[in-house]
Amino acid sequence: MSAIPDRRQPASRGPARLAIAARRAVERISQPWLVQLLLRIALAVPFWKSGILKWQGFLQLNDTAITLFTDEFQLHLPGGPYPFPAPAVFAFLSGCGEVTFPVLLVLGLGTRFAAIGVLLMTCVIELTVPDGWPVHLTWAAMAMGIAAWGPGRVSIDWLLGDRSPRS
Repeated sequence: MSAIPDRRQPASRGPARLAIAARRAVERISQPWLVQLLLRIALAVPFWKSGILKWQGFLQLNDTAITLFTDEFQLHLPGGPYPFPAPAVFAFLSGCGEVTFPVLLVLGLGTRFAAIGVLLMTCVIELTVPDGWPVHLTWAAMAMGIAAWGPGRVSIDWLLGDRSPRS
């Protein structure tokens, strides 16, 4: 017989240790500042890609953008669908928002304002393309998360003093 006690753990403690180690690894990887940065970028990309296609030059919409709001896009409201009022104005505002808000989100400048702008645009998009609700719901959740918890440490807003996430 050996005088050294047996220090092996019971078989049931092995999975518990593995679960604890996995949780710690996830906590190390998913730092709040990184999550906030990735949320901002992920929300910015689809809007930027859509917005950049609407422009022909500086503050000059291409014909396709105006045609979409004139002939294709309709507001799906009760009793509708209805055409967009002032389609050229909506096309211009949409193009401006789809280019400006993503830039602000990525830079983290006026981040909460940009997130609310994207949220409002998402609501209009949902009224225009109601079958796209799974994607629109994702955009809305991302925008609301950014507006609620702020831009994070990797942002111009943080450098300017926006350091108080809401609880």
